[in-house]
Amino acid sequence: MKIPFQNLFKKKDASDAAVPQPDQTSSSKSENNFFSKLKSKFGSGLKSRLGKNAVQGEEIVGVELCPGEIRLSQVSNNKSNQWVLDKFYIHKIDGLPEGSTALENPDKYGEELQVALQRSKITTSNAAIAIPVTSAIIRVVTAPLMSDEELKKAIDTDSLWENLVQLTDNLADYSIFHQVINKDTTGNTMDILFVASKLSDINSYTEIIKKGGLNAVIIDVKCFALKSAVDQVNQIVGSIEESNLTAVLEFGLDENYVMILYENNPIITDIFIRSQDRKTLTESNNQEEMDALVRRYMTQVKQAIQDFETKYEKRIRNLKVTSNLPNVEEYLGSFRKNMVNTGFNLFDPLDGIKVPAQLEESVNLGNRSYLSTVMGLAFRKLDVFGYYKFVTAVKNINLLPNRDSMIAKKKAKVFSNFAFKGVVGIVAAIYIILFGLSFWQITALNKKNADYEVVVQQHQLKQTERNKFLKEKNIISKSLELSNSISSNKVLNFRVLAQIASAVPKRVKFSKIEYNGADLIMIEGSASSDQDILKLISNLKNKKLIKQASLANMNLSNQNQGSQAMKGFKIACILEMI
Repeated sequence: MKIPFQNLFKKKDASDAAVPQPDQTSSSKSENNFFSKLKSKFGSGLKSRLGKNAVQGEEIVGVELCPGEIRLSQVSNNKSNQWVLDKFYIHKIDGLPEGSTALENPDKYGEELQVALQRSKITTSNAAIAIPVTSAIIRVVTAPLMSDEELKKAIDTDSLWENLVQLTDNLADYSIFHQVINKDTTGNTMDILFVASKLSDINSYTEIIKKGGLNAVIIDVKCFALKSAVDQVNQIVGSIEESNLTAVLEFGLDENYVMILYENNPIITDIFIRSQDRKTLTESNNQEEMDALVRRYMTQVKQAIQDFETKYEKRIRNLKVTSNLPNVEEYLGSFRKNMVNTGFNLFDPLDGIKVPAQLEESVNLGNRSYLSTVMGLAFRKLDVFGYYKFVTAVKNINLLPNRDSMIAKKKAKVFSNFAFKGVVGIVAAIYIILFGLSFWQITALNKKNADYEVVVQQHQLKQTERNKFLKEKNIISKSLELSNSISSNKVLNFRVLAQIASAVPKRVKFSKIEYNGADLIMIEGSASSDQDILKLISNLKNKKLIKQASLANMNLSNQNQGSQAMKGFKIACILEMI
C-alpha cells in the first residue's frame, strides 16, 4: 500500500495541536531535575563500566531488498579509527518479473538471502533493513512543551498522536517511532519527529529476513539510511560547510525527493513523477519526451531549493545525486542546463572508506550512488543503551514493532556478558596473584638453597664433631655420676677413688660406687668373665689405701656385649684408716 509522503519539517501551528499544556509546579520541576541528574550520573557510570563498544551498540549487516537483487554490506573501525568495508556482496535474483518487489515474492527473496549470506561469508545475525519512503509517514509536529514522563503518558494513551497526527487508519495498525528534535522554552513548545509505517508491511519485511537466517533488529526508512551514508562521508572527507549544509537528490524509478541536511536535520520534499515518466526513464529515446520530463522534474527541484533558501537564507550550490538509472549521466547533463548555477554530482557512499583488495572488484562501479542505502544501513548500530538518543534527531530510527523487548533482551545479554567477564577477570586476577606469590616464594627458596651442597658438607662435619663431643660428654657424665656418691671433701677420699679407678682392668665397667662416710666403699658393675672380676679384686688389694677387697655378690647382668653375657658383681672394699 502506498502512503503519501509528507514534507518533513513542515510544522503545524501550535493552535492546531489539541493537546493541553501541562501544568508544572516549581516543586515538581525541581524533583524532575533531581531525578534527571541522578539518572544521568547513573547512566554515565554504567556506560563507563560497560565500555564504549557495548554502549554504542552491536555490529550490524546492512540488507537492502531491491527489485531483482539483494545488497549486503558490513563495516567496522580499525585501530586507526578508519572505516573499513569488511563484507560486501550484490546478489542477483533470476526468474522474477521485471520490477517485482520483495513483498510480492517473499519466499523467493528469503531463499536467495540465505544463498547471498553463504556466498558473502557474513556471520553476524543482526540485520538492518530499510523500507521505501513511499511506505512511510514522516512528519514533524509541534506540541506543547512536556517532560519525558508526560510525553510517555500522552503517547501511551494515544491522545498525542490522535490530536497531532490525523491518520486514515487506526493507530494500532501502525508501527510508530518518535523523537523530540527541538525544544523551544521561550515559546513553550517542542518539535517531535513522527515516523510510522503499516504493521503489515513491517511484518512482511521481517519475515523475509527471518527466512533468510537473520534477525531484523533495525527497520529504517531509505531516506534516513541515505542520510546516514551522507553524514558518514561528510564526516570523513567533507568540509565543515558540507557537514552543516548538504543537499541530496534521489532520482530514479522508485523514489524521487530532495533532501536538504541543514544542521544535521533533514528537510525532505517529495518529487512527483507520472507512471508514463517511469517508462520514459527506462525505455524512451525520444529527446522531446526526455526534455519534457526534465523540465517538470527540475521545476519541483527548484521550488524545493527556493523554499529552503528563502526560509533559512542559505545558498544551495551543489546537489549530491543518488540514482539507480543506468543512463543517469545523460540526465545529469540536462539538469545542469536547467540549473546553470547549481552543480549536480553523483554521490559516492564509499568515498573515504578503506576497501580491502578482495572487495575492490565488487565495488568498482561507474555509478556507486545506488549503494548509498545499504552503506547507510551498514553504518547503523543497535542502540541498546540510548547512546544515540541525544546525538541527532534521526540517528536511531527503528520501526521494529517489538523493539523494546528486543532491546531489553540485548541489554540483558550485555549485562550477562559483562558479569561473566567480570567473574572471569576476578578469577584470572586471583590466579595471577597466586602464581605471582608462588613465583616469588620459589625465587626466594632458590636463593636460600643456592649454597645447599656447602651447607650439607658443613652439616656432616658438625654432626661428626657433635658425636665426638657427645661421647666425651657421656664419659664425663658417667664419671660425675660415679663420684656423686663421694660426699666427703677430704683428700683421702679422692686418693682412694683414684686408686680404685686405676685398678679397673679391661672388660670391666662400674655402674655405682657407694661410700658409707667411714671405712667402707661398695662397688657395683659388670664384667665379661669371672677372671676379670678376680683380676679387679686382686688389683684393689694391691692398693695402699685399700685394706681388704672381697666379692660381696655376683650374678648375670642384663647387659650384653655383642653375643657374650655380662656378669654383674658387687665388691666391698675396706679402707686403710690413716
